[in-house]
Amino acid sequence: MSEVRALIVDDSSVMRKIVERSLRQAGIDPLVVREAGSGVEGLEVLRAEKVDLILSDINMPSMDGLEFVRQIRAQNLAQGVPIVMITTESSEEHVKQAILAGARGYIRKPFTAEQVKDRVLPLLSAA
Repeated sequence: MSEVRALIVDDSSVMRKIVERSLRQAGIDPLVVREAGSGVEGLEVLRAEKVDLILSDINMPSMDGLEFVRQIRAQNLAQGVPIVMITTESSEEHVKQAILAGARGYIRKPFTAEQVKDRVLPLLSAA
């Protein structure tokens, strides 16, 4: 697999590290990770550099994941890049809205590396 540049957007630095570790355990290597603590920061990263994959929490301060996805599309950032939402069980409606806004999949917390592999690898091979 060629190098994968991933943007992980979550207000929890611990969760960002868990997502990164899960990507590595799923066999995505070599992996270059950029992190952002909010949708606002995520947009700044996307304006500055190209990524191959975006994983974003839905519930964040400043700009939530749903608005983040909408802004990516509205600003024509990361065209064709798969976006995977990371969500809690209770945000089913948010997941539906994110998919409508342009996300290509979702992962429910708590998750395993196997679930990350099942959800993310098909998106990378389709890109």
